[in-house]
Amino acid sequence: MQTVRLLAAALTMVSLQCAAAPFGLQVGDVRLGFDVPAGFADALPSGSPRLQDLAESFTPATNRILVFALSDADMRRFNAGDAPELKSYLLAVTPRALEQDRMSLQAFERYVRDGLRGLGKPIEGDFTKVLETRPMGEAVVIAELLTDPDAAAVLRAIRIPPPEGLFSYFKPSQYVLSSSAVILLRGKALTLSLTSGYESKADIDAMRTVMLRWIDDLRRLNAVK
Repeated sequence: MQTVRLLAAALTMVSLQCAAAPFGLQVGDVRLGFDVPAGFADALPSGSPRLQDLAESFTPATNRILVFALSDADMRRFNAGDAPELKSYLLAVTPRALEQDRMSLQAFERYVRDGLRGLGKPIEGDFTKVLETRPMGEAVVIAELLTDPDAAAVLRAIRIPPPEGLFSYFKPSQYVLSSSAVILLRGKALTLSLTSGYESKADIDAMRTVMLRWIDDLRRLNAVK
């Protein structure tokens, strides 16, 4: 999670521009301007079937994957022939059933409302204590990050088992944070997600900073001139 915290700190000291050059994404009949936060790189242009399969394992088949971004460190590992550690990664998808349609703001608000209803309300108090009482792998909402007409974002947490080993039973539980957003860009609904490990409460603020900055950058890139 240190990667995301360092990224969030860097973003407070640089301009609103992402470090990488923006690029285009064709979604139905619309070409969107897109970018990923500094410290990440889209892995799909590599053409690797292994990375494509990995990306598809993170989202339902009803979604079309637009971007699967690994940290710069993981991209270096992959290019050197090593497996990515996946301590942090980004995903951007769009529903296949809606890709050819232009969604109105009113339809988008209903779409978001239906999706948020299924996630439940944010839990109160120490989420780690709450998750210890829940089944392993169950996700809970721990914060609402944004509720705008054209975008909504939440932060969820999941408890996962510690790495297997001789003393794994005595190791503390591990937690994963996932910041998810739905955004309407020029009539197209996109889901953005940032996933990373959890070490301290500072990670929550870091995830919020990165996701909200990402949303603002995409709005800027797709603003009507």
